[in-house]
Amino acid sequence: MKNNKTNFIFSNKPNFNNLLRKLLLSKNEKIDDVSEIVKNIIFKVKTKGDKALLSLIKKYDNDNINSIEDIKISYKTMKKAFHDLPLNQKNALKFAVKRIRSFHEKQTPKNLDYRDELDVRLGLKFEPINSVGFYVPGGKAIYPSSIIMNVIPSLVAGVYDRKLVTPVSVKNPPQIILATAYMTEVSQFYAMGGAHSIAALAFGTESIERVDKIVGPGNMFVAEAKRQVFGKVGIDSIAGPSEILIVTDNKSNPDWIAYDLLSQSEHDEQAQAILITDDKDFAKRVENSIDLALKTLPRQKIASSSWFSKGCIIVLENLEQSVDLINSIAPEHLEIAVNNPNKFLKKIKNAGSIFLGRYTPEAIGDYVAGPNHVLPTGGTAKFSSGLGVADFMKRSTFIECNKNNLFLLREHASILASLEGFQAHKISMEIRK
Repeated sequence: MKNNKTNFIFSNKPNFNNLLRKLLLSKNEKIDDVSEIVKNIIFKVKTKGDKALLSLIKKYDNDNINSIEDIKISYKTMKKAFHDLPLNQKNALKFAVKRIRSFHEKQTPKNLDYRDELDVRLGLKFEPINSVGFYVPGGKAIYPSSIIMNVIPSLVAGVYDRKLVTPVSVKNPPQIILATAYMTEVSQFYAMGGAHSIAALAFGTESIERVDKIVGPGNMFVAEAKRQVFGKVGIDSIAGPSEILIVTDNKSNPDWIAYDLLSQSEHDEQAQAILITDDKDFAKRVENSIDLALKTLPRQKIASSSWFSKGCIIVLENLEQSVDLINSIAPEHLEIAVNNPNKFLKKIKNAGSIFLGRYTPEAIGDYVAGPNHVLPTGGTAKFSSGLGVADFMKRSTFIECNKNNLFLLREHASILASLEGFQAHKISMEIRK
C-alpha cells in the first residue's frame, strides 16, 4: 500500500483551505475515460437490439446464454427464494420493507384545485410515471437494501411497470436478492448489469420494453450510461462514490466513530469518510481505533485503500466552525454525534441525510430507519435530494376559464403577446367574444 497513514488537516494551519480542496477533489478524479466505450455500447444496443445485448451480456456478465429469456428471473423463482429464506432473514426483510414503506407513504404529494379572485379555476395533479427501470449494483457485494430503497417509493407512487436489472449470476443468483425482488413486487427481473443494461432499459430491444425513467447507483460505466441516455429517459442522478462526514466532540466513543467511518470506506476504494472534531487527542484515539479495526474487517483491502487515500480527520479550534464546512462540502451522509445535535441541525443547509446524536450510526439508515439511502453525492446535495415518492411522479397543471374571466385576463395577455410578436396568440384569445 502506497500510504498507510491517516490524513490530518488542521484548521489553524495556513494551508488548510488548499489541503481540504485537494482532498475533496480527489474523489472526483476519473480513473479512466469511459465515455467512448459507453457511447459505443449504447449505439450497439440501440441499433441491433437483442443480438447486440446478448453479445454484451456474454462479454461483460460472463453468462453463456442463448436468448434474453435466459436472463429473465421468473416470478415463481423469486417467490420460492423468499419462502425458502431462513426465518430471521425473512423477518428482517419484512421489518425493513414495512418501515421504509411507512416513511415514504407520508411523502405522497397532494393535488391542488382552487378558484382565484377572478373565479379562474387553477390547480395541479400528480400522476405516477408508468414504467421505471431499477439498477442495483452487484459486482463487489450484494445489495438487497438497494432494491428496497429504490422500488418501495415507486410502489407508493403507483408506478405500474417496475423492471429490475442487476449483475447477478443466472445459474446461481443470490437468493436474498431474488427474495427481496419478490417482497418489493418487482414486475420483471433481468440478470444483467453494466452500461448495456442501461441502454436496454432506455431504448428497449425486441424482448425488453423501454422504460420512462431509470434510477439506482452503479459503477462508472453505469453512471456514464445514465448520463448519456438522460433526455431519452429520466434519471434520478449521476451517483458517485459513497461519502460520510462525522462531526463529534471528545465525549464520543472513538471505537464507535471509527466503525462509522469505515462503514463507508468498506463500500468502495473511491468512497470518502471524513471526521471533524475539535480535539487533537481524541482524533488520535480514533486513528488508533481505525488501525485496529482494519486488521479484522473482511473487506480490509477496500476499506484501507479508501480510508488512507480519500479519508481524513479535520481538527478545528471549535465545532461551531464545522457548520460552514458542512454546508460547503454538502455530504451524502452527515452524522452529528454530540449531546445537543439539534443546535447544528437548524443551521445545516446542504446534506443528503442527517443522523442525530451518538446513538444514530449512518448504517441504521442504510437498512431499516425509514428514509431513503439513495442520496446525492459529490456535493450535489446543494441542489438535489434523496430518492423519494415524488421522483416517481409527475405533475400537470390545469386552468379553466369562463366567458367572464377570460375577458378580464386577455386584456393583459394580448398586450404581452403583441410585445413578443405573436399575432396568432393574441387573436386566439380575442376571437372568443
